[in-house]
Amino acid sequence: MVLTIAAAIFVFGLLVLVHELGHFITAKLTGMRVDEFAIGFGPKLVSFKHGETAYSIRAVPLGGFNDIAGMDPEDKDAGDRGYSAKPVLSRMIVIIAGSAMNLILPIFLFFGIYFFSGVATPSTEPVLGKVIEGEAADKAGLQDGDRIIAIDGKPVETWTDLLAAIRNKGGETLSFRVARGGEEVEAQVTPVYDAQQKRAMVGVMGATETRHPGFAESVQLAVTRTAAILYAMAEALYKILLELSGAELAGPLGVAQMAGEVAQMGFVPLLNFAAFLSLNLGLVNLFPIPALDGGHFLLLCVEAVRGKPLGPKAFGYVQRVGIALLLLLMLFATKNDIMRVFFGS
Repeated sequence: MVLTIAAAIFVFGLLVLVHELGHFITAKLTGMRVDEFAIGFGPKLVSFKHGETAYSIRAVPLGGFNDIAGMDPEDKDAGDRGYSAKPVLSRMIVIIAGSAMNLILPIFLFFGIYFFSGVATPSTEPVLGKVIEGEAADKAGLQDGDRIIAIDGKPVETWTDLLAAIRNKGGETLSFRVARGGEEVEAQVTPVYDAQQKRAMVGVMGATETRHPGFAESVQLAVTRTAAILYAMAEALYKILLELSGAELAGPLGVAQMAGEVAQMGFVPLLNFAAFLSLNLGLVNLFPIPALDGGHFLLLCVEAVRGKPLGPKAFGYVQRVGIALLLLLMLFATKNDIMRVFFGS
């Protein structure tokens, strides 16, 4: 539980910090007055003021905000340094900067992983690289580095053979013959069916072979991987919208649970997860839904075409519709979280 909470705070904190920094830096660069830069919501835990801006960390680490003066068109207190007083292009830059930072962050995370930890290539050998604590293999006494020789008397020569031997054996006890330290040992393992993966699993990861690319290759690999994940995410989101299916959606509770599970595998997998989630956040935030950055950007495009912003009444209606859509989405995602966490489906 402690690891899950710590991992969730780290992931949410990193993503929110980077996102809000995007808004903060561009607001300052375009001459806007920022009254507060906050990570988290609720009561202040730590706060100090530097110049005209107060910096704070708040109790609920599930978001953050920039209090930019003049966000409300009716607020004239900020004068020509207010958000609404700035040209449309300046406001567009500030609004889009948060999502842009979330899309850029993974490049740096992947670069750091490749350059410092190397590139891990999955081994085809039936050797256990990682036995996940508390899962079926761990309970049966299997250990990192074990080589699987046979399952129920059938030889296992490759990792594919291992996967095939347990794929459809959920709930059945299998006899594993394992080579460990020059000796052979027997272990009784009962695979558990995973509804999401749609196959039985025992909680192990294959061994990997690691190589260390240079600086330039690490940059290239980081950019390539970021682009590939973005493309896959765009396809998945298109499928969700096309089929009106949100079964894969996860809210804060689900993300926290996943962060805890990934953290058990190590810090590098947690950085990979943070990079993946950052891309997800950046992409979803660009949706043209009022109350999201993409919705604000769309309204600014309308203002640029019309030559004036929407009236207060129209703007209020649009914002209420956007908030209602977000609440419905959050309720659906929370329902999915509850089903996954408490009912395992």
